[in-house]
Amino acid sequence: MLPQLPRSRLQVWFVRVCSCVLVWSCLAQLVAVGDLWRGRSSLLLATSSSSSSSSYSWGWNATARFFLSLQKDAAVSSFSPRAHSLPYPTSRLYKSNGYLKVSCNGGLNQMRSAICDMVTVARFLNLTLVVPELDKRSFGRTTDARLANNGLPLAVQKLRCRVNYQALKFTPQIEALGNRLIKLLKEKGAYAALHLRYEMDMLAFSGCTHGCSMEEAEELKRLRYAYPWWREKEIDSEAKRLQGLCPLTPEETLLVLQAFGFKNTTQMYIASGEIYGSNHRLVSLRSAFPRLVRKEMLLDPEELRQFQNHSSQMAALDYMVSVSSDTFIPTYDGNMAKVVEGHRRYLGFRKSIILNRRKLVELLDLHARKMLSWAEFASTVQELHKERVGQPVCRKVMVGKPKEEDYFYANPYECLINSTECIGASSSWDAIR
Repeated sequence: MLPQLPRSRLQVWFVRVCSCVLVWSCLAQLVAVGDLWRGRSSLLLATSSSSSSSSYSWGWNATARFFLSLQKDAAVSSFSPRAHSLPYPTSRLYKSNGYLKVSCNGGLNQMRSAICDMVTVARFLNLTLVVPELDKRSFGRTTDARLANNGLPLAVQKLRCRVNYQALKFTPQIEALGNRLIKLLKEKGAYAALHLRYEMDMLAFSGCTHGCSMEEAEELKRLRYAYPWWREKEIDSEAKRLQGLCPLTPEETLLVLQAFGFKNTTQMYIASGEIYGSNHRLVSLRSAFPRLVRKEMLLDPEELRQFQNHSSQMAALDYMVSVSSDTFIPTYDGNMAKVVEGHRRYLGFRKSIILNRRKLVELLDLHARKMLSWAEFASTVQELHKERVGQPVCRKVMVGKPKEEDYFYANPYECLINSTECIGASSSWDAIR
């Protein structure tokens, strides 16, 4: 028979085994709790262009109906190679915590930014983001919510970039046609994308009528009064223009492009909707730049048929072409101009000429009155924009005035390689006009 161990020794071994099991269980629980709380940060909220509500469950799912989609693998399309990959967060324990329902209004890029903000909010509040509702008809400013431009944790800002530049995609149909447009342009050499913001609705609601006839100005005013939700009815067009709050006219744009030194052999792509005044407003621009093209000139009508009467989808094509251009020149700092500018910075600080419209208007008027020679005009325009070509720079911060400070998506420097080499925002990056 085998010798029996003393009872006291058995008790000692039993206690040791139980202690080991207990210690390992505690370690496993501590690791789980650490993963659960890792990455949770407080969020500072300001005002924007998306409204949200929540009931309670959780996870992460974001997608935009009919023209935007959020892909889990974050594959980058052929039109947008990223400058560098942002690190992905560590794995977390998911626990049911609620639903976030979002209604995004405005134009394509206003909705795009809103979706990026709300995906970020959902991620850090542990909420399931319901497929966002895209409301293109509403531009109201009530019940709006967005993330602030500044003062947020670095992890939050980098997540916004990862959503915007790596995860959020256009539909395959839009990407395919957009890439075809880009290929057609690049086959003919380098090209500049001119975001000529001179559509009828833009002029009507901004009240900018410089260069329009009396009949055209009256037509624009009637359109503004036809929309009761548009509060500002009587607008001093000339005062707004002198403040740099109006888009440049096609004729003014021509002079500025020539002052920058663009040759008449430059391939120029117009990224915009229907220009107000139709072709007669583009006569001088087309005469100076014979290689002026639009998507309607490059593609067959059959290829564009599925996108016609869908302004956001047509804008998506212009967005892709603008991001991939050799030079991007917006004549107004609207949502598309800002988001394209930021995307081009993210892709390696591609050249984007951000016009100082307030100063340009002064120079244009002096030149028109023969008080400034062409040589003086051209040299002053070039000098004025030496540090406004999309290089590394810090955002201008104005505490309590989010609409007057620089937009995060126009310059997401927290996500850029050269973010530590910013130029002082107050000196070189004054109010973008």
